[in-house]
Amino acid sequence: MKRKHKQYSRPKRPFDKVRIDEEAQIKKEFGLKNKKEIWKAEARIKSMREKAKKLISSSAEEQKALFDRLQKIGLNVNSIGEVLSLDKKDYLNRRLQTILVKKELATTPKSARQLIVHQKVLVDGKILDSPSYIVPVEMENKITLKPSKLKKTKENPIKEGESENA
Repeated sequence: MKRKHKQYSRPKRPFDKVRIDEEAQIKKEFGLKNKKEIWKAEARIKSMREKAKKLISSSAEEQKALFDRLQKIGLNVNSIGEVLSLDKKDYLNRRLQTILVKKELATTPKSARQLIVHQKVLVDGKILDSPSYIVPVEMENKITLKPSKLKKTKENPIKEGESENA
């Protein structure tokens, strides 16, 4: 069994007022559950930057492979400098939760999160229940909401053979 590694690192200065305020703003803007999600995004961006730094002296093919992989997830990069200038907000914009709000399938990031967690969102016909899912560009057009079913109420039961207008 593989050992599970931590996906983020905590800030070195836990009580830095400027960082706390900035993270609170980002948490509110993207409707995140907690600041751990911000730290995970920072860790992912940091790993992308490290890969780009290693590829500075390598061949153009290897650089192109990195750029293609980042463009598949929706980060528009064409050079090492653009990869190094990526921000955590760029990564957070590619989350399923944020894309639901951009496509106006949900009114707020919090409502988008609730739709996802309650399994009301389909991506390419499959239910996803992870708000942090990074949506590839080709899947962005295939995001839909689950069709709602008509509920029978006590006042208006719909029986077979009867029409609704009768």
